[in-house]
Amino acid sequence: MPKKLLTGVVVSDKMDKTVAVLVERQLPHPLYGKVTKRSSKYLAHDEENAYKIGDIVEIEEARPISGRKRWRVVRRLEEGRMDAVERYLLRKERGKA
Repeated sequence: MPKKLLTGVVVSDKMDKTVAVLVERQLPHPLYGKVTKRSSKYLAHDEENAYKIGDIVEIEEARPISGRKRWRVVRRLEEGRMDAVERYLLRKERGKA
């Protein structure tokens, strides 16, 4: 079975060999059809500490590496997208993250 791949933005790189990746997805309401945004934050393994806040990265499923870490960073798609990080921080401030 192929491993799942997700794309998201790095919102934290304060941990050693770990980054927090915010993945946003859009899905329609089952009854009304309105498209809503949902987001999830995943901890992903970054062996060389190469990824920084604002990078758009692709992560894949992996074996459990630690208590909450079950994803591995595959590659960087874009660098320095701070607008996505700022949106996340504003939502976190308001208590909706």
